[in-house]
Amino acid sequence: MKEKDKKNAPASPEENDKIDIKKSIFQVNKDLKKQREAEMQAQQQEIERRYAEKEKQKREAYEKKLQDERIELMRLKQGLVDESETTIHEEKEEEVKLSLGKKIFNFFYHNKWWLGLGVFFVGLGVFLITDMLSKPHPDSIILMLCENGDVGNSTYLSEFFEEYADDSNGNGKVEVSVYYIPYGDDEYQNYINGVSNKLTNFLNNADSVIVIGNKKTTDELLIPDESLVELSRLYPDDPHVKDCCYYLKNTDFAEKIGIAPSLISDDMFLALRKPKKLLHSSEKDMQETYDKDFPLFDKMIKDLSKTK
Repeated sequence: MKEKDKKNAPASPEENDKIDIKKSIFQVNKDLKKQREAEMQAQQQEIERRYAEKEKQKREAYEKKLQDERIELMRLKQGLVDESETTIHEEKEEEVKLSLGKKIFNFFYHNKWWLGLGVFFVGLGVFLITDMLSKPHPDSIILMLCENGDVGNSTYLSEFFEEYADDSNGNGKVEVSVYYIPYGDDEYQNYINGVSNKLTNFLNNADSVIVIGNKKTTDELLIPDESLVELSRLYPDDPHVKDCCYYLKNTDFAEKIGIAPSLISDDMFLALRKPKKLLHSSEKDMQETYDKDFPLFDKMIKDLSKTK
């Protein structure tokens, strides 16, 4: 037989059987799936029907009971029946006496959610208090009270101060924390960054006396005569010192914290807060912080002035 005739020739019975078998298996599976779905749907509908019928019967029985009681009450009021004959009476449930163990079990069972929440919050509070008490405070805290993200976000800023700090808390390592509070001219950004709350908190406790600031800082936050130490008396011959401020321009401060010198503005300075009574701290507390942090400040100023 020619090739063309072979192609046009009808399929053999065996081939037809194979095709029919495959189609049959596919169709059977499909039909079985539809049948199962139909059966499940029918079962669900029957369950819902029975439930609805049961609820209907309960409702009708309750309504009938109320109707009977209303009729009997009316008859009682009209004197058609004696009170002794009426079936309207208060059903009193027998008081079930429970053992102490069952009472305790019932209490915990019926209040498990509230008890669980209570245990959670108590545990959380214990954890936070323990963490706060066990975590050592840094040896020194520096406040940066001006807007300069290049300085405030420098990864080397804390390390710069740690070069001059001592292990004052005795935990075997030197740690200095710099709290960057970007106090700027944009009131909306100040609000978004929570600047007011941070300033209220940090400027009213005695945790820090060393400050990084600029002209806006001394104009609006720390009035020099009232809040800052007169550095010109401590370092009378230092060209970077003017009144209460040690100006960082033309020092190697920028290089030490890993930024370009041009990013240090002309009015950026270091300063020391005066020990005095604050809203949340006494003058004695602030004096202790001042005595602890002054050696750091002194070594830092002398080093910066020596290198430029």
